Amino acid sequence: MKQNKTAAALVIQHAPASLVRFQRRAGFPLLCVAAAVLPILAAHPSSAKPRQVEHWVGTWAAAPQRTSKGQMEEYRNQTLRLVVHTSAGGRTIRVRLSNVFGELPLFIGRAHVARRTSGSKIDAAFDRALTFDKQPSVTIPAGSLAISDPVELDVPALSDLAISLFFPEPAQAGTVHILARQTNYVSTATGDATAAADFPVLKTINSWPFVTGVDVLASSRGAAIVAFGSSLTDGDGSTRDTNRRWPDVLAERLQRSGATGIGILNEGIIGNRLLSDSASPRQSAGPPPLGPVFDTLGPALGEAGVKRFERDVISQPGVKYVILALGVNDMLFPGTFVPAAEAVTARELIAGNRQLVAAAHSHGIRAIGTTIPPFEHALFRDPPFNRFYSVEKEKIRQEVNAWIRSTHEFDGVIDFDAAVRDPGHPTQILPAYDSGDHLHVNNDGNVAQGNAVPLALFRTR
Repeated sequence: MKQNKTAAALVIQHAPASLVRFQRRAGFPLLCVAAAVLPILAAHPSSAKPRQVEHWVGTWAAAPQRTSKGQMEEYRNQTLRLVVHTSAGGRTIRVRLSNVFGELPLFIGRAHVARRTSGSKIDAAFDRALTFDKQPSVTIPAGSLAISDPVELDVPALSDLAISLFFPEPAQAGTVHILARQTNYVSTATGDATAAADFPVLKTINSWPFVTGVDVLASSRGAAIVAFGSSLTDGDGSTRDTNRRWPDVLAERLQRSGATGIGILNEGIIGNRLLSDSASPRQSAGPPPLGPVFDTLGPALGEAGVKRFERDVISQPGVKYVILALGVNDMLFPGTFVPAAEAVTARELIAGNRQLVAAAHSHGIRAIGTTIPPFEHALFRDPPFNRFYSVEKEKIRQEVNAWIRSTHEFDGVIDFDAAVRDPGHPTQILPAYDSGDHLHVNNDGNVAQGNAVPLALFRTR
């Protein structure tokens, strides 16, 4: 039975928090709707049969970030080939591209999506051209994002896709996800290579410029889980090209359990905080040696969790669950990256979590809390610094974790602290799980965290 697909791509303009404005290109009228999934209804020959409802569910995502000062990349007459790893599978997909932090319009001359085989290579039999409002190119205004037209492509769960974008004109990568932990590819300046099975590689990058999501058409039982956190969620400490972030491990467990319609969307950002960001009041750089680092990196560490929650959680296609995993950097930054006077209290972190829980519940999203893992001996490598930990900060972590474990405000709790702490020294990570900086876990630690998630939390209806 053939499904009735939506006909056109959308360019989503920047809008107030309570509303997302969808604008069709080529003179179509504006359609204003609350940020949500657009349902696609199956066409049935007989009105006596119940209607089958399909909707979009995210299978992969990355949170958009600004670039660090002086790190803006520019592409001209080049193609990017960006590799992403799916969670849920599907036979109809669409791709989301972002220029939300760009200062200029972004022109994409051609775009393709294909199954990745290895390295930069693709399977030409499973390569599809992407269109935008039935056009092969798209201009994304500054502060906006674009969603491709639906395309039929059999995408297995837990597989690699290659998204190829051609830039015939100079394109500044003002919107990027910095910590991909995935090798991606930049072509030589030799024109459109979006369909090239053997990609002409000029260099590799460890980031995802512009691409922020891939969605699949799913049954009514399909749903997405958003992992909303910091570098501990983003995968810092895991090995590149292995997909060993804890959300990846959770995705594998869900597929093995038979929950094949559930997608996992990783919206972690390195250095992200729950309550503050570089644009918040009194966020000047802290003392040396890390103050100058914050001055350079600050804008790239993402907007505060309480600010970006609507864009990175509520607006995700098919979201039914959010795993909240922010707060560690709110404790670590004062006195290191930012002035000590900006220290937070346990009460403030609890209030921030309550704000996110309330926002999730107001949109029918189940909110799952996570305890904060230990960070004694945590260090920064360049420049060398190892004075993040203090008895006062540990007291705050314990108070917040005690509240997370005991409150009934969450719809469930995941004890990441218990999963990775050293039983003989519970203020530090178990050495076998330590990536080396005493803050981020390695592949085995991510597996332990992914295995600590009770699958019963994700009931499909």
